[in-house]
Amino acid sequence: MLKVIKNRFEQGCKTSSYPKEPITLYSRYRGLPIVNKDCPKIVAVQCAQICPQEAIDPERLLIDLGRCTFCGQCETVENGTFVRFSQNFELGAANRQDLITDGQLPDLAAHAKAHFKKLFGRSLQLRQVSAAGCNACEADTNVLNTPFFDLSRFGIDFVASPRHADGIHVTGPVSMNMKTALLTTYEAVPSPKVVIASGCCSISGGPFYGSSEIIGDLNSILPVDLYIPGCPPHPLTTLHALLKFFK
Repeated sequence: MLKVIKNRFEQGCKTSSYPKEPITLYSRYRGLPIVNKDCPKIVAVQCAQICPQEAIDPERLLIDLGRCTFCGQCETVENGTFVRFSQNFELGAANRQDLITDGQLPDLAAHAKAHFKKLFGRSLQLRQVSAAGCNACEADTNVLNTPFFDLSRFGIDFVASPRHADGIHVTGPVSMNMKTALLTTYEAVPSPKVVIASGCCSISGGPFYGSSEIIGDLNSILPVDLYIPGCPPHPLTTLHALLKFFK
């Protein structure tokens, strides 16, 4: 016991001070893409042609973050003439159309539903549902429970039963085999309840976009309140979205 106390004293507090203090991610992290509106159309067309997700609109010079997997292919064309990826991890949005962007996103707090605060107070319980995900989104969500992020200090927890939850946090493209289970879980959550679509798979289908074996758009079967794009979303992206929207 004395050794444990000694180790704790030597190590100090490992929990991040975010959001009270800003945090800088590794230089190779790809965050919010910034589009060059003066980019020649031919370059934008080249980027659209190599985009595996069909996430680029070369006519309007926009990127759909709901489809983007942040592979970085478009950034390699003409040395990033069309787009460059910033280190901004604040990607959450309340409306699907807001994710179709040139690098500007509305303030999530301004879009938050004010009654959520009144209903849930300082506590938010979520049931995580992996609807045929690859486990990347799930793994980066689980990281929020580690000492570095310590999600529970904000009054936010993931619970085992939907009957104890305020909403569901959905990852994965929602395969046909998971549709019934997902809807049953949603129905088990007491009203009022929230729905969070996390990762490009649940938002648009991600790499499985267009497949007949998936739903590919969570909002087509459930009313989505919060979108968290990414493949997978960085833990800080999820944390920022939850805090801004609900707190």
